Amino acid sequence: GNGGEIPVKYTCHGKNVNPPLEIQDVPKNTVSLVLIMDDPDAIKPAGKIWDHWIVWNIVPHTELIEENSIPNGSVQGLNSSGKNGYSGPCPPDRQHRYFFKLYALDIKLDLPNKSTKKDVEKAMKGHVLEQAELIGVYGD
Repeated sequence: GNGGEIPVKYTCHGKNVNPPLEIQDVPKNTVSLVLIMDDPDAIKPAGKIWDHWIVWNIVPHTELIEENSIPNGSVQGLNSSGKNGYSGPCPPDRQHRYFFKLYALDIKLDLPNKSTKKDVEKAMKGHVLEQAELIGVYGD
């Protein structure tokens, strides 16, 4: 639930796999979905938010992103660790908030899998029909 604790299984202290996520009420004219998971409480030295997971071109009829998987046909970009894929919560200092942001777009994104959150946000600018947000917490 929103504001709930992220189970250890989905963190660096567990299996470090993505949690299952349900998707509901997607606008009818949606062409693709984008999912971004980031941690605004872990500001990197350059002043940037830590990006844990970037996925785009998710088909709009997707109702569930399964644990440890991405929907067929979707693309994962580079997280702040420089890897394509999910990197679970691993706060070094205290409890952090993790934002799962889902965007409904009126286009598919034509981006290589070496793209970052910044690239994805630039490409989807002006194409967001709706967005939703789920916040989970993890840490001491």
